[in-house]
Amino acid sequence: MKNNYLFTSESVSEGHPDKVCDIISDSIVDDFLSQNNPENSRVAMETLVTTNKVVIAGEVRGPDNYKCDYEKLARNAVKDIGYEQEGFHWKNFSFDCSGVHSQSADIAMGVDASGNKDQGAGDQGIMFGYACKETPSLMPAPIYYSHKILEIMASERKSGKTSGIQPDSKSQVTLQYRNGLPESCTKVVVSTQHDENLDQAGVSEIIIPLIKEIIPEKWMSENTEILINPTGKFVIGGPDGDTGLTGRKIIVDTYGGAAPHGGGAFSGKDPTKVDRSAAYVARYIAKNIVASEIAERCTLQLAYAIGVSEPLSIYVDTHGTSKMSDEELINRINSTVDLTPRGIRDQLNLHKPIYKKSAAYGHFGREPEPDGSFSWEKLDLLKKF
Repeated sequence: MKNNYLFTSESVSEGHPDKVCDIISDSIVDDFLSQNNPENSRVAMETLVTTNKVVIAGEVRGPDNYKCDYEKLARNAVKDIGYEQEGFHWKNFSFDCSGVHSQSADIAMGVDASGNKDQGAGDQGIMFGYACKETPSLMPAPIYYSHKILEIMASERKSGKTSGIQPDSKSQVTLQYRNGLPESCTKVVVSTQHDENLDQAGVSEIIIPLIKEIIPEKWMSENTEILINPTGKFVIGGPDGDTGLTGRKIIVDTYGGAAPHGGGAFSGKDPTKVDRSAAYVARYIAKNIVASEIAERCTLQLAYAIGVSEPLSIYVDTHGTSKMSDEELINRINSTVDLTPRGIRDQLNLHKPIYKKSAAYGHFGREPEPDGSFSWEKLDLLKKF
């Protein structure tokens, strides 16, 4: 393991075209899960956005005779983000949902419980979880602070404290590591859409104080380079400037490249899809292992086959920091957590409409909320490990 190095992670705001799609898709997931018998709902939803156009497609199954108002959900999602621009406006975009149809009966047969058969995984795949001691949330520091910069920018914009910046923005944080731990910030990059009458200096005047509010003061110095809108102008943005699709920001959604990713996206999928639920439980287990002081870092992999309830394999890597063998740790995981798709959903109470708020600023490293959101961030396994 390298001890001294530079590492960079990026984040994108809720107004980034791909994140607009994730939010719309997860708004639809939440709507289905808010109906009666949410455990029977199935959603696999994809969204595309471009100049004044939103297109959705996918497979759904919900309560009998339920008619989802897809257009209303999409417009409300875009309104919440704050798009009221000529090239993309929540009132004016054209909407197409002709690509939405019923879930495949063949897939349903593999996923649903029947007789003595438990609910199987909704697809094959591998999922990863990760935790480390770099931040209070046990997340890698570069992605943690990249998210926080954009969160405060959105908060300032929506509250009216700041004017002139628009919803579409990206951040990038580079940290210097010494002896395996972040020691200083060498570079911060923020690109944000802005009003026509605001120049680069004006954007910098707004953004730089927010960066300094987020990055720990001890990491900032005269050698820290801050780049704001390096191209000099960013007026045309959002779906008007770049087409967006659901599921294209999977590294932003997870650990910023500091840990492996299985490849499956989260947004637009109900919790029977292990792409989502198993990645959440893997983070849950890894975080509790690190918080329990068993290890300084933990990477966990789970593998599933469609229609099969038990995971095919469990892999743990504590990167040489564990107080016990990885084999013993796997035995403790098996005796502590039910890793079947149904067991994961029950343990984390995932059949709730809690997903829209996870679609931007990372699915991990967030605070568990009273409504059940981010339940995979709970630290309730400490004594069991």
